[in-house]
Amino acid sequence: MDRLLREHQALHDPALEPRNELPWLPELRRWQTRRLEVSFDRFLRDPRRRPAAQFFLTDVYNEHDFAQRDADIARVLPMMQRLLPANLLDTVADAIELGLLTHALDLRMAQVLQAMGGPRRRLDAGVYARAYRAAGLPRLRAYQIDLIARVGLGLSHALGLPGVAMLLRLSRAPARAAGLSELQGFLERGYAAFDRLGDARRFIEEIEQDEREISRRLFDYDPDPFDGAMR
Repeated sequence: MDRLLREHQALHDPALEPRNELPWLPELRRWQTRRLEVSFDRFLRDPRRRPAAQFFLTDVYNEHDFAQRDADIARVLPMMQRLLPANLLDTVADAIELGLLTHALDLRMAQVLQAMGGPRRRLDAGVYARAYRAAGLPRLRAYQIDLIARVGLGLSHALGLPGVAMLLRLSRAPARAAGLSELQGFLERGYAAFDRLGDARRFIEEIEQDEREISRRLFDYDPDPFDGAMR
């Protein structure tokens, strides 16, 4: 986890990684966030699944800047290793790795979009598909989806362990006092979302299947990889 945190900080540092300043990067993140919201529409309309879907959109796999959460983790890593269950620590590490890989892939796509040229700074499905294929790396795209599933399943299991709810309640005030509200909020929102979900495995499997199908269709030059949902 310590290595992942160092890599995460370096990849987000514009002085070390100039592609963070590419003008296409914010537009790419905006478009991908919208695409995820569209993909998650059936979950968001289901009262039982809505909290878990919202948690994914805000805390696991979107354009949100997780730098403060990960800085919190870096500060309390020794204490976390003593107090938190090993499988929850593994899941937090997977979440950091997912954020790291997602940002790396976004930087690569933003660089491709920049090289494609032109004055436009707005994405559509066709431009996105061409940039996605040009950026390539299908194995890393598949691994990114592996991590999405691992984070979801790991959180649903670890946060359901006996005593975790009590641990989160007891740590709320100390976390706020120590300036660790981002990390505490991530864990509490995850607990609340998965506590209401019920069949977490089926929910995660549906997300995984959807993401793999979209990636396959993009790499296979499908003329409408998003079934008309994105323009």
